[in-house]
Amino acid sequence: MKKTAPKKPAAKKTAPKKTAAAKKPAAKKPAAKKAAAPKKASAAPKKAPAKKAAPKKPAARKEAGNSFGARKTLKVGKRSYTYFSLPHAEKKGLKGVSRLPFSLKVLLENLLRFEDGRTVTKADIEAVKTWLKTRTSDREIAYRPARVLMQDFTGVPAVVDLAAMRDAVTNLGADPKKINPLVPVDLVIDHSVMVDKFGTQTAFKENTEIEYQRNRERYEFLRWGSKAFNNFRVVPPGTGICHQVNLEYLAQTVWTKTEGKEEIAYPDTCVGTDSHTTMVNGLAVLGWGVGGIEAEAAMLGQPVSMLIPEVIGFRLTGKL
Repeated sequence: MKKTAPKKPAAKKTAPKKTAAAKKPAAKKPAAKKAAAPKKASAAPKKAPAKKAAPKKPAARKEAGNSFGARKTLKVGKRSYTYFSLPHAEKKGLKGVSRLPFSLKVLLENLLRFEDGRTVTKADIEAVKTWLKTRTSDREIAYRPARVLMQDFTGVPAVVDLAAMRDAVTNLGADPKKINPLVPVDLVIDHSVMVDKFGTQTAFKENTEIEYQRNRERYEFLRWGSKAFNNFRVVPPGTGICHQVNLEYLAQTVWTKTEGKEEIAYPDTCVGTDSHTTMVNGLAVLGWGVGGIEAEAAMLGQPVSMLIPEVIGFRLTGKL
């Protein structure tokens, strides 16, 4: 009878089978979660095609900068120059601009060259064409001169402002050498002349020497400015009167500058703080007389805000 007792533990071996069977359904649940996860990942890539629409914006800007197809290339030997053609602009929508006075043609080229859709718009350019009907306009435009002319009376405060900006940039921890005029600036020293000696062959030399002694501090400061800043030149005392120097030495009629990989050719235009700046118009250089604030703004690349100007013409008849 004692040999039959071990049969009871055999029943215990079947108990683990039940627990194993109970665990099998639990293992199926994680498998279902794994199958559902890839569905979310496959739905995410559907958003990617929407990003392809972004590159269309730069294309619109290029159109805004050349609304009338005026941008052309001129080849001279092995060199190429980009310029803005008024005849091509006339064919592309600016009908009649060939009849504009020469001074307004130069202004029109300036607007075509700087058209950006913000400071200079297509409507601004079309307003010049509309001027032909009434010979007047109340349209305000942004004019950017090729260069700035100053004399020492207003030029010294401008250089002081540039030096002050460099100090401010230094205090902010940036590179002060980044502060420079963005367009060429010529400062002619001619407003400090006083006549102490006269009637002798050495009068000019003696007056110049006295002038240097009286204005030594100012002249040393301007000399420092001519070396410290890019795009800034100083014409020394005794060279000539401001508007005379502008006519005989500074005016170029045509300027060129490099922008990226292009070399752009454009007419010479200027604003000046000398009251006789407009004499340069005699060389077909469009010139305006402005105050010191406007000159400094132009120096830093800001446009001069102005109405489309009236043009007064006259006709000479007969003979001299």
